[in-house]
Amino acid sequence: MPARFWVLTAVCAALPDADTIGFGLGIQYGDPLGHRGLTHSLFFALALGFLVVILFFRDIAPGSKSWWALVAFFFIVTASHGVLDAMTNGGLGIAFFAPFSNVRYFFPWRPIEVSPLDVGTFLSFRGVNVIISEIKWVWVPSGLVALGAYSVRRLFGATGQ
Repeated sequence: MPARFWVLTAVCAALPDADTIGFGLGIQYGDPLGHRGLTHSLFFALALGFLVVILFFRDIAPGSKSWWALVAFFFIVTASHGVLDAMTNGGLGIAFFAPFSNVRYFFPWRPIEVSPLDVGTFLSFRGVNVIISEIKWVWVPSGLVALGAYSVRRLFGATGQ
């Protein structure tokens, strides 16, 4: 995949937290545009998936299988942020259905330590606990999935046959 694919993957995964800019603008945490609101919703993830493919993958025929696969990929990458945040042990929950509903949700199983929103706290012992929690519950499982996918591709070839 081209470099733009990987850069956009990282941007889409992190972009939902751009809503923290709202704190400086007087937007309250629980507002629809507040932290873990609209930018963490499935609607936002889908809209961003379409936008990314339309703007950055013009060489792919619109409506083709590859085009839809990219839309789905960037939707999943973006939505994964809210899914992971719904497994944290703090905050107000995720507005998965914004802009249609601002009801906030958590999953019943919430093993991930919530990250502090300020840099000072993040660079403290509490931040170390957050990093350890994310390594344990996000990075190790993600690495195992990637290793499994790589192994399957090597075993069955790049076409998956």
